[in-house]
This record gives sequence, structure tokens and C-alpha cells, in this order.
Amino acid sequence: MGRTFALTVLAMVAFAANSLLCRAALGERTIDAASFTTVRLVSGALTLWLIVRFTRRNTARVSGDWVAAAMLFLYAVAFSFAYLSLTAGTGALILFGLVQLTMFVVGLRGGERFAPLSWTGFAIAVAGVAYLVSPGVAAPSPVGAALMALAGVAWGVYSLRGRGVPDPLSATAGNFIRGAPLALLVSALMIGEVHGSWRGAALATASGAVTSAIGYVIWYAALRGLNATRAATVQLSVPAIAALGGVLLLSEPVTARLLLSSLAILGGIALVFTQRSVKLASPATSD
Repeated sequence: MGRTFALTVLAMVAFAANSLLCRAALGERTIDAASFTTVRLVSGALTLWLIVRFTRRNTARVSGDWVAAAMLFLYAVAFSFAYLSLTAGTGALILFGLVQLTMFVVGLRGGERFAPLSWTGFAIAVAGVAYLVSPGVAAPSPVGAALMALAGVAWGVYSLRGRGVPDPLSATAGNFIRGAPLALLVSALMIGEVHGSWRGAALATASGAVTSAIGYVIWYAALRGLNATRAATVQLSVPAIAALGGVLLLSEPVTARLLLSSLAILGGIALVFTQRSVKLASPATSD
């Protein structure tokens, strides 16, 4: 459990850092959304291939699968384009709401059940997220909201595909390598909208090579010790970590709202993790 906890914390920090990099690049319009996605996935694929190549001398083969790769691509491209028309708070609320819904529905359909105290913890964590992002929530663009919802569903499915993967590094490398050409196709289709700068390319590369590629390997490793409901709930910590990153890296003020919402989010997650989920027997017949 200690190893799973440590890996999960590292993965959540990577996700939050990735969010900050994406906001910096797209918010300042230093690069277009399609190019950001392409650089992100291509740099991630190259980084992972090099790691596999130089750490696996006996075999440099990668695994992964096309369904997971498609979900990775769908998440990355929808996420980038959604943030062109959504505020950060609105986007985070939609994204993580859909991630939770997707993973919980799959978990419940698979027989996982929450104890009452776990449901309480989940409700507290959700309330903390809503409280944290509520000042930035605005009436969302229908297109942007739909894209972010799509990103949330795709990320939820991608995470679920990673449960039980025997070799997280190989699987993540394979998924990035398969997803990169899809991103290149989107850039080719939107060639007239392409613009960028060295800063935008650097932010996208950092997002792809470090916080996405390596972060997702860590996440896949953590998923081996998490059930669907816990994997869904723990991701509620990302908005709080991202907000803290904004304080430390962007000189944003520490507010009582930040402290209280972070306490609620992390406390609610702690409640979920202290409870054992129950696996119910599948019914003999379906309805």
C-alpha cells in the first residue's frame, strides 16, 4: 500500500504540473491547440521510446493497445481545444466531474460498492473541488464544455484500461507511439491555424516528455494497486495541487478558500482510502 500511495502522489503532482504547463501555453496563445497536442504526444512518444530502448537491452518492444491510444489522443486533443473557450475553473470542474462519473459507473457495473463513510468522503471531496473552482466558474461555451466532457470520459476510460497492465512503461510507450500520428493528422487538417513560438514549443515539450509521458507511466503503475472507485476519487486532488502550484510558481495569493477546499478534498479522499470497497457477487441473470 505504501508503494501505491507514493506512486499515486507522484502521478497527481505530474497531472497538476501538466495542467499548469497547458494553461501557460494556451492561455498566453504562445502556440495553437493542435500544435500543442502534437508536440505533447510526439515528445512523449520519443521520450518513452528512448527510455525503453536504453533500459531494456534484451528487448525494446513496446506494448499498449489501440483503444487506450485512441483514448489518450482523444483526451489530449479535446483538452487542448476546450481550454481555448473555457475558464480554468469551468474546465477543471467539467473534466474531473466526467472522469469521476465514467470511472464510478464502470466500477459500480463491475460490482464495486462504497461503504457509507466512503460515500461521505467522496461527497466532501466533490464539495471541496466545487468550492475551489466556483469563483472562476462562468457560463461555459457549449462547444468548449462538450469537448472537455469528452476529454473527461476519454481520460476515465484510459485510466481504466491501465488497471492490471503488467508493464506500465511498455504500455504507455506503445500508447503514445500510436497516438502521435493521430495528433499529426489533426495538425495537418488545421494547417491554416498553426502558430507558435519557442516558448510554446518548450512548454508543450515539457508537458509531453515529463508530466505526460513519465507521469502516465507512474499512474499506470499506481493503478495496479487501486480499484476503480479509489482511482477516480484520488484524481479530485489535482485541482487543489494545481492551485497550490499556482501559489508557489505564479505568485498567486494563499487564500482561506484555497486552504479550506484543499482540506476538504484531501480529507475526503483520506476517508475513501480508509474504507475497504466491497465486491458484490454478479447476479445469475441480467435484466
